[in-house]
Amino acid sequence: MTRHLATPVFLAFLLTSAPLPPLRAQQAQKPAVNPPEEGNPPEEDESLIPEKVTLNPMEAERSVKVGTFYMHKGKYRAAVQRFTLATKYNPSSADAFFKLGEAEEKLKNTDAAKTAFEKVVRLAPNTKLAQEAQKKLEKKS
Repeated sequence: MTRHLATPVFLAFLLTSAPLPPLRAQQAQKPAVNPPEEGNPPEEDESLIPEKVTLNPMEAERSVKVGTFYMHKGKYRAAVQRFTLATKYNPSSADAFFKLGEAEEKLKNTDAAKTAFEKVVRLAPNTKLAQEAQKKLEKKS
């Protein structure tokens, strides 16, 4: 019984003892978000610019590992997203493109899988990975 009575009293004490900052100070802390001018085309609106990804092989490798984890869990859409990100971080990663192709195969996206496997063959033509990709391409033909 005393707990039920003590909780509201304690909350009332906390609310009345802590001074609230003035409303103007709160508004000054938040940056104003200006909508794009009507005359500006959407390409010039900085909030709509796609994220630029720079070459980062370490991040690409990490994305491949995370994508492989998702593949083992059967979450192929998440795996495709991670492998795609890995190919953006390192566009010369044959491993990332091969795994992207495998994930696209699982999702029955044959055109996307074919494109990824063709990229593997172009990037690393004399490797075992390229031979496997070529076999997968021959199955699709």
